[in-house]
Amino acid sequence: MSTYVVVGLQYGDEGKGKITDVLSAKSDYVVRFQGGDNAGHTVYVGDEKFVLHLLPSGVLQCKGKCIIANGVVVNPKAFIKEIEQIESKGLKTDHVFISRRSHVIMPYHILLDTYREEEQGGTQIGTTKKGIGPCYEDKIARVGIRMIDLLNPEVLREKIEKNLKVKNSLFEKYFEKPGLDVEEIYQEFLALGERLKDSIVDTELEINEAIKDGKNILFEGAQALMLDIDFGTYPYVTSSSPSTGGVCTGAGVPPTALENLIGVAKAYTTRVGNGPFPTELDNELGENIRQIGSEFGATTGRPRRTGWLDLVSLKHACMINGINNLVITKLDVLTGISPLKIATRYKTEDNKIIDYFTSSTTKLYDYEPLYEELEGWEEDITNARTYDELPVNAKKYIEFIENYLGINVYLVSVGPERSQNIIRKELF
Repeated sequence: MSTYVVVGLQYGDEGKGKITDVLSAKSDYVVRFQGGDNAGHTVYVGDEKFVLHLLPSGVLQCKGKCIIANGVVVNPKAFIKEIEQIESKGLKTDHVFISRRSHVIMPYHILLDTYREEEQGGTQIGTTKKGIGPCYEDKIARVGIRMIDLLNPEVLREKIEKNLKVKNSLFEKYFEKPGLDVEEIYQEFLALGERLKDSIVDTELEINEAIKDGKNILFEGAQALMLDIDFGTYPYVTSSSPSTGGVCTGAGVPPTALENLIGVAKAYTTRVGNGPFPTELDNELGENIRQIGSEFGATTGRPRRTGWLDLVSLKHACMINGINNLVITKLDVLTGISPLKIATRYKTEDNKIIDYFTSSTTKLYDYEPLYEELEGWEEDITNARTYDELPVNAKKYIEFIENYLGINVYLVSVGPERSQNIIRKELF
């Protein structure tokens, strides 16, 4: 068997989409296993820019099947919109399928997400207001609507009626907003089910059979470990587990089937939305990195917060994920900056020095990062295609990361296009 998992190790936006796109060329299956259309995976093909939210990032190159697995929450309208955008550029999407077990994002989920964020004011989580969290809530509460329900009119109507009885009461009495109409939503989603019926299939059986047959299976996560519902900076996290472990429940495969665990991290750190960020550069240098690195959210357009590379959090993410292959992206953005700083420890509020990540989000705000300084480089590295072509100090930067984490960097990205990579070993 040949299985590969691509996950983010920071706060999202590490360039997972590009890496998945590159690896998908040799994959028989590309499987998205969690999240929803709150993801923003950007892939460049020549001068063409593709921003994918729900579709697997391998949709552009994979010659086999692209699967949205059971752990993903699906907005059918967002799915259709992305399909139409891809097809408008002359590409086929008849190889894209959705698990029957995937939960459906309903209009009331989006409204709940929006109203809650508005109510929080200055203490907002910073969600994309796509209805992701409320949909996962209903899934756990066992009142969710699944893709298979869109194909069963009686079940669909019954579930919508039960959900709106509760949701409308909440909208009207608590948020003082108008309720939603059962018949209108029922007819809309019944029609969506009819339109998508050929794409809604049992996926876990096919994925497991493909693994047994030795096919190349690429599992793609959204968001990243520091946004994990359990191991991230709670509550400033997403509502699912974007970890290698999330593959097992999110796609229905056993942990013994997972081999190549690929973690993607930027050469620096960024974060969108609220939450602690120990190495943040809220200054001119941080703004320069934002501009040079085009650090603006692919889904929301929001400016990303920028900061130095944080190896304390990165070590935490590698540990939880069991990473055995590391990818460093956007190394080119650091060109011309010297010295470069890398956080290797924290000083706590009571002056303890630690090199591990805390479970207390509130304490993290008060932690002071302790840095190692490395000399930068001035040379343009965007045309480098071998490791030896990198400047000495760029190689020292990569090797510092490897030595700290005890994990080899197998790929270095030096630009946004799929060809701008230094591949130190072939995984396929």
